[in-house]
Amino acid sequence: MQIFKTLLRVRHYEMDALGHVNNAVYQNYLEQAAIEHSEHLGLTFDLYQQLGGVFVMRRVEIEYLRPAVAGDTLEVTTWLREMRGTRAYRQYEIRKQNQDDLLVTAEALWVWVDAKTMRPRPIPDMLIEKFLQIEKSQVVT
Repeated sequence: MQIFKTLLRVRHYEMDALGHVNNAVYQNYLEQAAIEHSEHLGLTFDLYQQLGGVFVMRRVEIEYLRPAVAGDTLEVTTWLREMRGTRAYRQYEIRKQNQDDLLVTAEALWVWVDAKTMRPRPIPDMLIEKFLQIEKSQVVT
């Protein structure tokens, strides 16, 4: 299992009426972390186009534990729990930078689909090998 970490700064326009990050914004954070993880491995959008497919989020389950506010720097940690067939199950944890308390935990089901038909296709072996390699954690800023 490869763990990937990235830092994201909370912006003012992402707040809700209570002054916390709007719950819907967390899905954007999850998607951004997944994209950065992919790019870190050299799996760019251009490569996906060459392979004729793309990952799309099919389902997400988010547990909100503590709030974040504008100006916070969040550490988003993600890893692939399982990849097989057309599906990739990705886990997430979000914390404030340099803190242990979890703000959010999440799991998303990503599906590899044909870029033209948007129908599910088996994930190419090359992607599975890249994503599931063992590597030390990386922090990207």
